Amino acid sequence: MTRLLSVALALPAATMAVTIPATVSAQARSISASEKAQGAEANPQLLAEFGGKYDGPQAAYVEQVGKRVAVQSGLSNAQGDFTVALLNSPVENAFAIPGGYVYVTRQLLALMNSEAELASVMGHEVGHVAARHSAGRQRTAGIGSLLAGVVGAVAGNSAIGQLAGAGARSAAQLYTLKYGRDQEYAADALGVRYIAGAGYNPFAAADMLEQLGASTSLNAQLAGQQSGVPSWASTHPNSRERVQRARQLAQQTGRAAAPVGQQDVAFLRRLDGMVYDDDPRQGVVNGQTFVHPVMRLRFTAPTGYRIANGSDAVTVAGSGGQAQFKAAAATSDLPTFVAQQFRALGASAAPAAQAGRANGLDYAYSTVRANANGQSVDATVLAYRFPSATYYWTIVTPAGRGIGPFAPLIESVSPITAQDAAKVRGKKLRIVTVKAGDTIDSLSRQMAYTDAQRDRFMTLNGLSDRDTLRPGMLVKVVTEA
Repeated sequence: MTRLLSVALALPAATMAVTIPATVSAQARSISASEKAQGAEANPQLLAEFGGKYDGPQAAYVEQVGKRVAVQSGLSNAQGDFTVALLNSPVENAFAIPGGYVYVTRQLLALMNSEAELASVMGHEVGHVAARHSAGRQRTAGIGSLLAGVVGAVAGNSAIGQLAGAGARSAAQLYTLKYGRDQEYAADALGVRYIAGAGYNPFAAADMLEQLGASTSLNAQLAGQQSGVPSWASTHPNSRERVQRARQLAQQTGRAAAPVGQQDVAFLRRLDGMVYDDDPRQGVVNGQTFVHPVMRLRFTAPTGYRIANGSDAVTVAGSGGQAQFKAAAATSDLPTFVAQQFRALGASAAPAAQAGRANGLDYAYSTVRANANGQSVDATVLAYRFPSATYYWTIVTPAGRGIGPFAPLIESVSPITAQDAAKVRGKKLRIVTVKAGDTIDSLSRQMAYTDAQRDRFMTLNGLSDRDTLRPGMLVKVVTEA
């Protein structure tokens, strides 16, 4: 692939040379018909996988900012050629696909503290489109690569191991794979040029990267890990060097950084009332417990395992394996359903299903041996009979473990009453004006969490231990809906 930017990568950070490109190469100045077709095909899948479009008032605002930045790319002079969407997703993520489709999640939007930071994320993603970094991913992405949890984990080279066949590959897997360092630096450089051209402070790109770094560290701490890689960082590698590069790129524009302590009041007020974390309509994760008021069920993950809630599946992952929870049409024949799931995943045969019962629910399950990336694993499908649907797990553990560490998880699945479902509450982002006497500690106690209230508050607001609050300033607080 032709390199579009001149970047000296081998120099130490202190003397690092960075170059802002004047434009994209000539062949990249317009969105081709084939790219538009690719984007139009993938867009509905991506919306479904990331919770759909967010329907709050922030959506139109994000679209406005995104298009303002996107036209700076030179790909088109018409804002109508770009499609910008705010996604109803509780993960910090942003990405773009060919055809001028740009996406940001509400969770990542909540982490921002200025319109310029929003513009910097948009500019970076548009940079990937302009530089055609997604080109060829459909050709090069192998079936064994993993982005979307359990199903990808059991893909391999053997006949039974083809459990994640081509039909399981999603639009997100094709277009949001991890970029290389050169591509990230290229998109950073293009993004800085775009936001400067759109009239935003270019130093916001470095500020946003620092904010993401703080969120990465906090997420790791909350997960009990030495280091963490949330969704945005997993596809956009972050580092101190990268922050320094972004600051140097901003300096080259000749623009001054925003005054210390200056707030984008209009931006912050726009965030007030936005849904934060899980949307109750898609289920809520509370520590080790997942509860879905629409499906009327709950389950609890084993200690040390983390729950990730997606729009069409819930994944529970830990050192002993992964499990993915999904819904299907109701059936009275669970053994046949289990066999059908194995066939759909590509397994030619599976042992006869065994029966079980937990919390008044009948279930059936079967396990096959599969090959995943050269290693043997056990793949289990376990289905429950609910009155209005069939809910089922696809579980992957090391060979010989079977259900293994997920036995308590399986036994924890239970229905909930309508009264319990009505009690499930989500969270909202609130913008609070600091009053005399308010402190970081006092406002942190308003955060709707039982743990790490102060750390969450400081990270959300981009504060450090050196900062103090002053009356009249605005801060973000997460409250019960």
